[in-house]
Amino acid sequence: MNALLLLLLDSRAPAGAHNHSGGMEAAVAVGLVAGQPDAEEYCRARLRTSGRVAAAFAAAACGLQRGPAPGPTAMALLDAELDARTPSEAARAASRQLGGGLRRLLRSMLPGADLVTPWARCGPPAPHHALVLGGGVALAGGGPELAARAAALAACAGPASAAVRLLGLDPFAVQAMLARLAPDIDECAGLAAAAAADPPRSLPCEGAPALDLLADFHLTAEVRLFAS
Repeated sequence: MNALLLLLLDSRAPAGAHNHSGGMEAAVAVGLVAGQPDAEEYCRARLRTSGRVAAAFAAAACGLQRGPAPGPTAMALLDAELDARTPSEAARAASRQLGGGLRRLLRSMLPGADLVTPWARCGPPAPHHALVLGGGVALAGGGPELAARAAALAACAGPASAAVRLLGLDPFAVQAMLARLAPDIDECAGLAAAAAADPPRSLPCEGAPALDLLADFHLTAEVRLFAS
């Protein structure tokens, strides 16, 4: 893996992900997550559902970016299919906010790259995060499986990091928790990368109604530490 890819995938990169909890804040607020065991189960559930979907779409976007000059129509189709798999309005908005932040980061890292044409017809204000992540990995020299692995890891690492802040968990123990999830993350990425060769309408569509409800519930909180 080259240094540019490491910079892109570094959790310290200023792409705005630290402002999002992946639904963890709402899960803590309603009592679904009260400690580390709950946080681990939450991350596993997210990986099996929205994480697998994001991984597949990131891999598909990466493959599209690596192919012959992707036009806006092809990426817009991926964007529309991912939108259809994200029933929560709050989750859709968060994904596009993250996509916008990541695209801004890519503009600073790859000033000569065309970051407009492929996503010109995607929904406002920016494409979904998984698509920008996949395209960014391709532009930085990575392949679809790496893009899938990055998306799958983000599905777990974001909520896990938020749990540390929300519940005062031991950060070393949380890292150990993520290490236990690593084989599942790798498996998810492999399956997602294999599925990415299918037409957009045939990509994974696993859902988790509870996560969707938590995302919308989060908007009703009077005090919030995270944007989502």
